[in-house]
Amino acid sequence: MTMTDVSGLSQLGAQVEAPKTPEEAVLEKVPNGNQGTDYVVRFTAPEFTSLCPMTGQPDFAHIVIDYIPNGFLVESKSLKLFLHSFRNHGAFHEDCSIYIAKRIVELLKPKWLRIGAYWYPRGGIPIDVFWQTGEAPAGVWLPEQGVATYRGRG
Repeated sequence: MTMTDVSGLSQLGAQVEAPKTPEEAVLEKVPNGNQGTDYVVRFTAPEFTSLCPMTGQPDFAHIVIDYIPNGFLVESKSLKLFLHSFRNHGAFHEDCSIYIAKRIVELLKPKWLRIGAYWYPRGGIPIDVFWQTGEAPAGVWLPEQGVATYRGRG
């Protein structure tokens, strides 16, 4: 096993201010030490928060990001700070979800990525958002995301 090159990272191991907006958040990457092996990396953000752009009220989601790395992995602290930057950001559920996925794709150029964003209901209607870059490579173990659809009382 080789040591991961972390020389280009600016946030890991340092005290960093939380970014004020998703656009100013810095996503960082590290080399994938297992290039040539297809495997799935999953990040789960069970308490994601953004703001409704109309009312300023908080919206909440459970977000699951699965990707098959190519040359790089997303550095997890930078991803946490990026996701945190939405806490005071007003955008619709669809915009938040797709923006997150596209930023990661732009950074990593993974072999494959999917996002499942399971939003809690506002006005009684859950809005869940799903997107992927294409078909997952054959032969990769890809577990279900395991997030049940929202059921009110009943």
